[in-house]
Amino acid sequence: MAERLIALDLDGTMLQRDGRMSDAVRQAVRDVAGAGVHIVVATGRGIGYLLKSRVIDVDEFIDTLERIANGGSVVDPELVMELVTARRRDDPLAVLSVREREVLALMAEGRSNAGIAGRLWVTEGTVEKHVRSILAKLDLPEAGGDHRRVLAVITYLEAR
Repeated sequence: MAERLIALDLDGTMLQRDGRMSDAVRQAVRDVAGAGVHIVVATGRGIGYLLKSRVIDVDEFIDTLERIANGGSVVDPELVMELVTARRRDDPLAVLSVREREVLALMAEGRSNAGIAGRLWVTEGTVEKHVRSILAKLDLPEAGGDHRRVLAVITYLEAR
């Protein structure tokens, strides 16, 4: 079955005076209960994105719709985890150690090896080893026309 997107635009006419969902809205929710869909809900004050596969309890779903209709925002927790995980998977800095990230952050501030060494209370030789490791882990091979340290800083800034 192809995935479908259902958009519910909840304006004031769909709510009863006490802020609860009208019977018509409740019926519409029950009608989509069996479909495999993504559900986007919007009001003038709130918005929500829910994965239909996670909507199991109709009453809980209706409560969520009511929160959105009353100005709240809801994003399905599974979707949030997927987005966070995707961000982690694509992070080019994930291969770096914590100390290498610190060195790279100081490089991005424009510090020299001596400046980094003074800031981290290590020797310049240690900083040089970290920089070599960073360049290797970021797969920035030596090339005549490129300044690898600058490329590493650009990678750092783009990953933030």
